[in-house]
Amino acid sequence: MDVGAWIERAKEMGASDLHLEPGHPATYRIRGALRSSGDRLGGEAVAALARGLLGEAAWGAFLERGSADLSRTIHGVRCRVNVLRSARGAGLAIRLLHAPAATLKSLNLHPDLLQLVRPTHGLVLVAGPTGAGKSTTAAALVQEINLAESRHVITLESPIEYTFSPRRSLVRQREVGRDTPSFAQGLVDAMREDPDVLLVGEMREPEVMRLTLNAAETGHLVLATVHSATVAEALQRIVASFPSEIQPGVCAQLGDCLVGALAQRLAWRADPGLRVPECEVLLGSTAARSVVRQGHFFKLPTVIESGGAEGCWSFARYRAWLDQKQDWVRPAVDAAPDPEEEAGKVLLPPAPRPKPPEDGVLDLDGEAADLDAAIEALERRGR
Repeated sequence: MDVGAWIERAKEMGASDLHLEPGHPATYRIRGALRSSGDRLGGEAVAALARGLLGEAAWGAFLERGSADLSRTIHGVRCRVNVLRSARGAGLAIRLLHAPAATLKSLNLHPDLLQLVRPTHGLVLVAGPTGAGKSTTAAALVQEINLAESRHVITLESPIEYTFSPRRSLVRQREVGRDTPSFAQGLVDAMREDPDVLLVGEMREPEVMRLTLNAAETGHLVLATVHSATVAEALQRIVASFPSEIQPGVCAQLGDCLVGALAQRLAWRADPGLRVPECEVLLGSTAARSVVRQGHFFKLPTVIESGGAEGCWSFARYRAWLDQKQDWVRPAVDAAPDPEEEAGKVLLPPAPRPKPPEDGVLDLDGEAADLDAAIEALERRGR
């Protein structure tokens, strides 16, 4: 089987991830649990699949480094692929993504999260453990901007997972390793490119964190993802990445520019038959910023619990909201365009809404404005 056939199989099974490892059957992650199916895979076959995905030029770099990341649309499914080398040989870890960037509603997220992207400057953090959907939620927040406001958005990702078709915003997506050598260099470059919004796909190194905070302080709205289980851990991790002698200054900087922070985890809910995000949300209220400036991160759960009127959500309150939710949306895995296919498309304003027909007036589509069509339309009107 080629990679496309494996992806089709994973899609049919409702899997979020596909693992191909020599000496093992294909392994799928379904509803958070691993399930193996089929015969054991041969090392040469898996290596051939990996080499075909990477291409000859990138294959040599993979042999030196032992890993490689890429994103690709395979049989209409957008995929994030990690090619790795283990004791058994080359293997593949493939994440199946949804269609082009989703919205908060299509991800079954609370509409109040729109408050995170209403400001024009500051820092928004999206946190969670690996595989919790941080990149998906961050992409949904960018899509909400794209659909509603005229802003210049620059994303820095490794690799590009979700593609954006410009709607009201101009969205430029840059892939680390292909379009820019590093997140740090990409952030430095972005400051010269007239951005309104920046999306930083990964914030791990202190230099990237420093540049991200500086960008949030200088009149830009910056969204960034970080690996942490809670909001308090996410903020504390950023501060702890810096030398101890400058941590008080980092706390002050973080408190001043904080718009909000969201931590999420995926949970299976039997009623809609979906894994949906459960969230903890902190908005940058006066109390929250004061706690962050002081570095008293252990107080943040109390701030979140008491800040419901300001838009904060604890995991428990958010779970209670999910328990009452009825209008579930099942995300569709549709054909996702490659960034190359999006190049050259013209940025257009939203199409005007058609005016309702006046009483007694029959409005005909220009393409169908012939005598036969008019007669048929009048007959339908008469019925």
